[in-house]
Amino acid sequence: MDFLPKALGTRPRLAVEVRTEGVVAARAEDAAGLLTAVSRANVSESALAPGLKAGNIVDRAEVSAAVRLALDAVAGRGTTPGAGRSRHVTVIVPDAAVRVLLLDFDSLPGKIAEALPVVRFRLKKLLPFEVDDAVVSYQTMSAAKGLVTVVAVAIPREVLAEYEGVVTSAGYLPGAVIPSTLAALAGLGIGSNSGEDAESATLLVNAGTQQVTTAIVRGGVLLLHRTLEMSASTETKAVEVEGVERDRIEVEAEMQAGMLAVAVELSAAGEIAQAVSVAAAYFEDTLSFAPQVLLSAGTRSAETLERVLETHGLEGLRVREMMEPGMFAAGAATATVPRGWLAGVRGALTS
Repeated sequence: MDFLPKALGTRPRLAVEVRTEGVVAARAEDAAGLLTAVSRANVSESALAPGLKAGNIVDRAEVSAAVRLALDAVAGRGTTPGAGRSRHVTVIVPDAAVRVLLLDFDSLPGKIAEALPVVRFRLKKLLPFEVDDAVVSYQTMSAAKGLVTVVAVAIPREVLAEYEGVVTSAGYLPGAVIPSTLAALAGLGIGSNSGEDAESATLLVNAGTQQVTTAIVRGGVLLLHRTLEMSASTETKAVEVEGVERDRIEVEAEMQAGMLAVAVELSAAGEIAQAVSVAAAYFEDTLSFAPQVLLSAGTRSAETLERVLETHGLEGLRVREMMEPGMFAAGAATATVPRGWLAGVRGALTS
């Protein structure tokens, strides 16, 4: 199973991302990644619980229905003459469901069949789950005399089966599987030296309601990938009461839930700001200059992210949407699919 953004010319022309906030899908006719159709389907807040243990897909029927709805909306809208309705799809999974690590080796065999066991052995003490029960992939980021750096991705087999299962249940065939932020970074040419120039450096933030991932790429080489799961939770227990006090108690419960939601959002904003602050400090320490622009992906818009950073004293960082208008074909972008949501699917469709 391909976890990493490479060899995209062999990938399906459809991609779908499953997030706790909803499901998005897109189609591109070729590896240029120009999106010709996009769609979004909602899921309830409790339908998914991304993590490293079985049980990510809490409501299989609901998530599968959302995947089908999103993919059906784009699968049959190809513009290439003679293109049929494809059932193969690249699946993008939440960062919380995988582990992404940068590993250094003195040397590494050139053949994947020989190198993969070496990577697996290194991961044994680094993963919070059994590597023997995981699917592992890797990609070389840089290789110099005496030092080989790779990015390794591991996911428990049971967790992978859940995400593939909802796609299969929706009537489609899973192809490559990629974590959300690595998928978004594929649009920047990670691992291919296809960035603007060899010295260009980018700080990316992929923020949602339950997790935030920060990543740094320079000249197509991944330097940092860090995922933080939000500690706050909006879960509340239902109040079951009998008698004349029910209405009053329900009103009070709704008020408390509203206050809790505000508190959770404030806490999440603080955690996002802290994650960005750590990444920006690492950027400056590693590259000897401070980041000026931050690329935004995920379900929090660039405007929202910029307000969060300003509120928490991180001024001077301009936030820009990773997805630009020129990445959509005429008529593909709609008001129902915010641009930031599509960074992953677009990257997965780009070479």
